[in-house]
Amino acid sequence: MTATFTDIVAPKDAGKPLYDFLRSLFPYLDTAVWQAFEVSSSVQIDGQLAEGNPELVAGQVLDYRIANYAEPEVDTQWQLLWEGADLIAVHKPPSLPVSRTTRNIHNTLVQLVRRQSPWKQAHLLHRLDLDTGGIVLMGKDQRAASHWQPKLAELMQRKVYHAVVEGNPQWHSHEMKCKLNTLADSPIRCQMHVVADHEKGKASHTRFRVLARGQGHALVECQLVTGRKHQIRAHLAHLGHAIVGDKIYANGGDFYLKRLADAVTDADRARLGARHHLLFAHEVELKLSQDAPELVVTNPHYSEDWREFCRRHQLPLD
Repeated sequence: MTATFTDIVAPKDAGKPLYDFLRSLFPYLDTAVWQAFEVSSSVQIDGQLAEGNPELVAGQVLDYRIANYAEPEVDTQWQLLWEGADLIAVHKPPSLPVSRTTRNIHNTLVQLVRRQSPWKQAHLLHRLDLDTGGIVLMGKDQRAASHWQPKLAELMQRKVYHAVVEGNPQWHSHEMKCKLNTLADSPIRCQMHVVADHEKGKASHTRFRVLARGQGHALVECQLVTGRKHQIRAHLAHLGHAIVGDKIYANGGDFYLKRLADAVTDADRARLGARHHLLFAHEVELKLSQDAPELVVTNPHYSEDWREFCRRHQLPLD
């Protein structure tokens, strides 16, 4: 396929030659494909065809196409949930990365929004894990993102997730406050662990409420008070109720470790219970100004994997 890209030059990339910068974005692109792209000399900078290999300036908008481009397929069906004066809230499907990864560069949430909406310079205000679906806030352009990112804690008054967990919690509601940190001896270096109060770590706080119970599983509302890495996933796993499909925090992380060793079996996939973990950014409450009332944005777009799992285990969604 021919893939279309839009990139905005960050201050850290100012002064780099155009093609050196672009090549750094595609380290795994086939050499022949890259050479054909360079020969085409079809990159536009701020709407004008680039001449030669100019040094870049922060804020410039680069538009270009790469022929015979290929990358793994992902769910590209993002949707607009809400639009404000300079912000938007969109639905991100599970498996769709929010921004470029080593495997996906063309089909990311940022690139899709830039290509398929009026907001050609849209910027993320925050992120969701690859497997987590739900609400993502974006600035319509760099100016909006620069204004709101430092105020994100004030803007997002409340963040509510839904999770399908293993087992049936003994509690109806539960509040968890603890420190989270990585452990030097953990076989999964990115995994977060609950650590003792006297140990080094970051304070974390989540409020949980059971919404529904089914056959060996429960649907849990998770309200973030703090926003640490993997916070909900680590808290629920520590409570003995790992999220269904979680490759790191369920089943002792076996799936994650086997995937690193390229040793995943069909039985491992079946044990996960779902192709992506069943965690979903369901609702966000926004405060756009001191005078404005709180605005609640709700996302009803559960994935088909999520709905099918809930049907099988008799877990009502509404």
